[in-house]
Amino acid sequence: MIGYGFMGAAHSQGWRVAPRFFDLPRQPEMAVVVGRDADAVAAAAGAWGWQESATDWRAVVARDDIDVVDIVTPGDTHAVIAIAALEAGKHVLCEKPLANSVEEAQAMERAAAAAAERGVASMVGFTYRRVPAAAFARDLVAAGRLGQIRQVRAEYLQDWLMDAEAPLTWRLERERAGSGALGDIGAHAVDLAEFITGQRVTSVSGVMETLVDERPLLGKGVGLSGTAAAERGRVTVDDVAFFTGRLDSGALASFEASRFRTGRKNALRVEISGSQGALAFDLERLNELEFYDASQPALEQGFRRILVTEHDHPYLAPWWPPGHMLGYEHGFSHQVRDFVVAVDEGVAPRPSFADGLHVQRVLDAVERSSAAGSVWTSLEV
Repeated sequence: MIGYGFMGAAHSQGWRVAPRFFDLPRQPEMAVVVGRDADAVAAAAGAWGWQESATDWRAVVARDDIDVVDIVTPGDTHAVIAIAALEAGKHVLCEKPLANSVEEAQAMERAAAAAAERGVASMVGFTYRRVPAAAFARDLVAAGRLGQIRQVRAEYLQDWLMDAEAPLTWRLERERAGSGALGDIGAHAVDLAEFITGQRVTSVSGVMETLVDERPLLGKGVGLSGTAAAERGRVTVDDVAFFTGRLDSGALASFEASRFRTGRKNALRVEISGSQGALAFDLERLNELEFYDASQPALEQGFRRILVTEHDHPYLAPWWPPGHMLGYEHGFSHQVRDFVVAVDEGVAPRPSFADGLHVQRVLDAVERSSAAGSVWTSLEV
């Protein structure tokens, strides 16, 4: 695993736990975790159960005993690491968004396609697809329970930057993160809406805004944020992004990504309305799904709460008795399960690098639309 911060902890949890609950066809060995700070990455290895630590990712990628490379670094390094790993014959799992630009994502997709011809797999870490309630929502739509999809609303809302004196982390630097709320969390909203509906965004009209353009530099990082230093620096990414999208069926979708929505901690919310029903998912209540069945008698209609914890629901058979809740970390175990099974069976895991490239094109279209005054903008292919 290359990287060891917040996402490194989440991915490590997935690699550790998945083999203990799922009957995997191959057993992952957590061989080595890589980071730039030798002491910090060694501590991470000890805390999370990696056999060793290293500071040179190129040397690790070249090792014969490494079969899989998991990339959890900032976006500016995704392309160079992923392409090198694929060319070395390693299966690759890469965190989202796939890259910081369409050009980088295209290069990664080309490398993935070439590697696939040699039996080498690649996947993007849009982990929220693996939340059981979200996967069950996809099943309901695919079964036709909502009828014709007419309208979609997707939003990812957080408030961890609402304090104007919160420090300037790498997620606020365009050269490292690519974009702000749009790429960091808006990418999840796009992917999850498309995953559940089975449709893709084809054009957008959007606006992006930076609400606080200067912050204290980062002293010491802690989680998503950290402590502030005395010096200050410029914020070079968006804080909020709003956009409307047209799906390939012609249906309209609205999207919002904000790290300034006061009181919302991790609210990834998707609501889908169709000719025969509707559903709503909220990550802050991730074990539940709201479902509206328009075929019921008028006096009985209304959104009803489905507790998605039954063993027949997606991913839930190996876990706890019904009603015993899962949490944020379980999606990463499900991701490991799907990745390992796909590699063993020789099938292409999803979401693919091509899927990641598509989301990158959506993000790029939103940026171009905002810069042009929110004009409708098609994805460039």
